[in-house]
Amino acid sequence: MHVQLNVTGYSQYNEAILTKYHSSACGPTTIYIILNYLKHHANFSVNDLYKQLGGTKIGLFKWKLIKNLRKLLGPNWNVRSCSLYEALEQLDQGRPVAMKFDRYFTFQWKYKSNYKYHWVPLIGYEINEDELYLIIHDNGWKNRGSQIRKVRYSDNFKVLSFVKIEEII
Repeated sequence: MHVQLNVTGYSQYNEAILTKYHSSACGPTTIYIILNYLKHHANFSVNDLYKQLGGTKIGLFKWKLIKNLRKLLGPNWNVRSCSLYEALEQLDQGRPVAMKFDRYFTFQWKYKSNYKYHWVPLIGYEINEDELYLIIHDNGWKNRGSQIRKVRYSDNFKVLSFVKIEEII
């Protein structure tokens, strides 16, 4: 089985983003990508989202993202933490999910995962020989745009969390 949404990536190192935000702009960049995909035509830049969501030099806490994004989007949006199963359902319904790798606040300092602390848009998944792979945009790097990557769920499950963002109709 394979599901992959046609989501346009964006680099957290884009020249439009303030240089002082680059290394910690993965959370606001992830939300920017998801809101653009969901065609929420608000005038949010990554710089605006960094401030409004509560970004810090060490990143964006999940609880703060949820609280502030709810406030920003209003009552017609459901923004909340979700399970892997719910995240996959969101993808099946055509909605990307904010996914966070976090070794530090899960106390998994020595755990080998694809990232230590990083938000990414989850844009798809693939099941191949009974193995689940998550398809993400990596939010770029210095001198490189965002790239689509596949990460093995079993290599990362201890440090992953998910936030769904859906409009209530």
